[in-house]
Amino acid sequence: MAKAQTPATVLRTIADDKSLELFKTIAQGTIDSESLKSKTKLTRKQYYSRLSRMTKAGLVRKKSGKYLLTAFGKVVFDAQTTVEHALTSYWKLRAIDSLEMSNELPEEEQQKLIDALLDNQEIKGILVGSAKS
Repeated sequence: MAKAQTPATVLRTIADDKSLELFKTIAQGTIDSESLKSKTKLTRKQYYSRLSRMTKAGLVRKKSGKYLLTAFGKVVFDAQTTVEHALTSYWKLRAIDSLEMSNELPEEEQQKLIDALLDNQEIKGILVGSAKS
């Protein structure tokens, strides 16, 4: 990571579906280049350009001929996974927004509904943390 990264540049690195698939495949475990190419079904150019961007962004590194996530890459992967979990709960989150906007329920009752609606502890934690701020 030679130059300073911004959140936007890092996110752009994995923003398209093919890049995200490549990133997630590497996150599943240390993998060699041939296996990675065959699993992702990317063209040679697509594969190398995406991998190069991820390496420059500090998300991925090569060790003993195999690719793996860097410590920074693991943090970004965790954040990306949280976004995926939020997307699977999108309509439940919209319902929670509606409840908060209506001001009809006391905060304690809203918390009970959030607990009942959501099963993902991380997302619950984010919502509870943002309610306290």
